[in-house]
Amino acid sequence: MSKSDQSFLRQFSMVIFFLVLVALVLIFLAWHIYSDAPKDDVPGARQVTEQRIAPVGGVYAGKSGFAAMQAAQAAAAKAAAAQVAYGGTTDGKTIYGHLCHSCHTAGVAGAPKLGDKANWAPRIAQGIDTLIKHAEEGYTGPDGNHMPARGGNPSLSDAQVAATVKWMVSQSK
Repeated sequence: MSKSDQSFLRQFSMVIFFLVLVALVLIFLAWHIYSDAPKDDVPGARQVTEQRIAPVGGVYAGKSGFAAMQAAQAAAAKAAAAQVAYGGTTDGKTIYGHLCHSCHTAGVAGAPKLGDKANWAPRIAQGIDTLIKHAEEGYTGPDGNHMPARGGNPSLSDAQVAATVKWMVSQSK
């Protein structure tokens, strides 16, 4: 072996030794820092986390997975339907202030502005039942503008939607 090869091997061995020494120091330092970290003292935290992420963290495969996915979706829809928005109030002004004002104050997506009699007149002429149906089911107008079902809040009850539509109409006559 030549003198230059021996020199290279010696230097290379020293570099490898130094890197192994640095790695060991870092491992020891990480172990020491982690051992001082407080442990999770909340009993059941893992179960709570698993329940919270279950709807999006589930893996469904095959026919049994598809059935489980459909059951989970049905349970989620039932839970959403069981909730009643805004404490169950049927005060149209309150519901408008919480939800409808975002579109009907600024005229977003062609929504008729509250109090704009000229814009509301053709809609009111269709009848209150038609307006309530459009608010409950959603509506896409001839100009392509879209009103989402229940104003985008599926937990509104039929009575809440009807009360809000009636209040908005009364403000726009």
